Amino acid sequence: MIMRIFQVTVRPGKEAEFSKFFHETAIPLMQNTDGIVQVLPGAPRSDTPREFSFVMIWNSLDALKAFVGDDYQSPHIDPAEAELVESRTIKHYDLVA
Repeated sequence: MIMRIFQVTVRPGKEAEFSKFFHETAIPLMQNTDGIVQVLPGAPRSDTPREFSFVMIWNSLDALKAFVGDDYQSPHIDPAEAELVESRTIKHYDLVA
């Protein structure tokens, strides 16, 4: 299994707008995506007020590629979030059970 950690830093002043997108669009989308075993969304804390994250457990690299394409090492960006986000990071790991 593949662990995919996606983190975003939201543009200043866009926190509420991104939070709405995150809760109403991104979380439901990921929870209903074929090939995902588990989704762990992370919301900002007081010391990181503009940072959101997802930890996603995919059942295989093929399932991940079926969702994001062959360039799975680049963040998959929904057009609705593009103007809200200042920066993104994506990391992949083999899940150790």
